[in-house]
Amino acid sequence: MPKVKTKRTLSDPDAPRSATKDRRSHDRLQDKKQERASRENSGFVQIYELGWNKMDRLVQLSPGAARFYMLLARNIDGTGAVVSTQDVLGQMLGVSTKTIQRHSKLLEQEKALVRIPLQGGIYAYALDPEQVWRAYDKQKEWAAFNTKTLVRAGGKGADIVRRKLQVMMRENDLLKAS
Repeated sequence: MPKVKTKRTLSDPDAPRSATKDRRSHDRLQDKKQERASRENSGFVQIYELGWNKMDRLVQLSPGAARFYMLLARNIDGTGAVVSTQDVLGQMLGVSTKTIQRHSKLLEQEKALVRIPLQGGIYAYALDPEQVWRAYDKQKEWAAFNTKTLVRAGGKGADIVRRKLQVMMRENDLLKAS
């Protein structure tokens, strides 16, 4: 009976020596990928000196607003924003929707966030990436706090959103220049 050739795989322990070498090389590559992934900014938030200073100020002004700021900071995504309704945020902090509205207003006045109305009581709360950040530094220029927001012309809140973003951008540019 003629000898039948079988195809051997990288995981086959009886594979020829070159396949074992390839398997080891493949395993080393996988280990490097896992190590790189473990170093990514997952599971923690970076708080910069400006962020700590902002928290100190907020604790003095309103401990409740400081707690709200920290809640947002803990939950920001890679764009530096949290999208939620005020009642959900109120439930998370154990406060009323009115209290969330007051805290939002104070945080806006303190230049700690930009609140962008979306629809149906849903807001995007964008934090300043120079204070608090979750993703890679190179992504900061696309942060919700820094970017243009496209809204429908004449849509509900379009002028408010545009004005708030323009003011925040001007002030952000002034801070960076000084």
